[in-house]
Amino acid sequence: MALIDEAVWGGKIYSGGWVGGAGGDAAVIEPATGQEIGRTGIASPGDVAHAAQVAAAAQPAWAATPHTERSAILRRAADIWLANAADIEWWGIRESGKIPPAMQFETHVATQEIYEAATLPSRAYGELLPSEQPRLSFAERVPVGVTGVIAPFNFPQILAIRSVGPALALGNAVILKPDPRTAVCGGVALARVFEEAGLPDGLLHVLPGGVETGEAVVTEPLVRLVSFTGSTAAGRRVGELAARQLKRVHLELGGNSALIVLDDVDLDRAVSAGAWGSFLHQGQICMSTGRHLVHEAIYDEYVARLADKAAHLPVGNPATEQVALGPIIDRRQLDKVHGLVTESVAAGARLAAGGSYEGLFYSPTVLAEVSPQMPAYASEVFGPVAPVLRFATAQDAAKLAAESEYGLSLGILTSDVMRGLELARQIPTGIVHINEQTVDDEPNIPFGGLGASGTGARFGGTANLEAFTDTRWVTIRGDIAPYPF
Repeated sequence: MALIDEAVWGGKIYSGGWVGGAGGDAAVIEPATGQEIGRTGIASPGDVAHAAQVAAAAQPAWAATPHTERSAILRRAADIWLANAADIEWWGIRESGKIPPAMQFETHVATQEIYEAATLPSRAYGELLPSEQPRLSFAERVPVGVTGVIAPFNFPQILAIRSVGPALALGNAVILKPDPRTAVCGGVALARVFEEAGLPDGLLHVLPGGVETGEAVVTEPLVRLVSFTGSTAAGRRVGELAARQLKRVHLELGGNSALIVLDDVDLDRAVSAGAWGSFLHQGQICMSTGRHLVHEAIYDEYVARLADKAAHLPVGNPATEQVALGPIIDRRQLDKVHGLVTESVAAGARLAAGGSYEGLFYSPTVLAEVSPQMPAYASEVFGPVAPVLRFATAQDAAKLAAESEYGLSLGILTSDVMRGLELARQIPTGIVHINEQTVDDEPNIPFGGLGASGTGARFGGTANLEAFTDTRWVTIRGDIAPYPF
């Protein structure tokens, strides 16, 4: 039986086994064709409350489980995921519209996230602290308890497991709410993997649903930490709801990342990097290159070559054709993308390539003669759109790059890497790549953004120790301390 066999999960949620959700079920729609390719269960706020009770009851025994055993279950999960990669990727290609190479990359990173998480249980020990009193003083890391994870549609495997994996590894129970548009590869796949790996019952709950379900996860009193990845607008709402209960929240939000192209670059390589940064997965990535800042000496040639590349990138159904771009996730998102493009053209931008669509297939688009006030430059587009703006000096580029409410990723292309590093230090952002475009991630690195891109929270590697545990101070004396009264 295939791991992702609909006979097991069809029309159900995962909460103490595969059960019907109080919210009914919903169709899994293939964006490329509009066809229904399965049905998943939908959880209600009541399902969230029940899952939290089950998770809270199961979590203490899991926290007390030897670290070696928790690590072993995480490693088994990663092995099972890899062994069933073709099955999971088939669903991901059809469900999210991702091209096969991008889907394979997602599986690679997602499984590496689990292997990395499997190293955490033996590392969450804390530290010895000096004390002026005659006692042993130390800080220990303890599990938070029940963690809520809310993950988006664009890279559903990675953006779910990078919180689910370390949270479980460090002794927590998890309630995961995947986006219902990618509930199979972003939810069902995780549930089936950990089910087969032998994760004890009650520790992982997968509850697809809409806004009400997500808000129930955030406001549920038994959920003491929320890890949210999604839009800045939704993140502000999550932060507000969590703050009312004084609970911890990690917000990894949107971006409008700049790629600065200096005048000393290899132009062909620079254009290739810029195209990849803007057009990978139809631009539906928080780290996508949303702003191309190009030195005036090479601006016209850069635009011409980027437009030519965009015009020759094939767009189509990634499940049946060899293409570079698949469909936008749904009509609402496509309308947003096209609206930003048409408004920018109306404001004076020149459409150098693209700007058209058929169905949910949006052609790679290059906008030239852009100004900072134009909607496609100032906003997170989340589509295959590359606005290109010229600058005269490195200081001008730094000022333009820094003038954004977002601060997630930054790319700088130059033959003088020290010049690039000096420039980067003038621009507030969570991630910097010299001689690389803006889209990059590895499981062992601290990942997070600033400003409207997030709260500066970090996932990845040892940063997960702080993200998914609480710190407790403990002292031990040989005898009861004497006091004057």
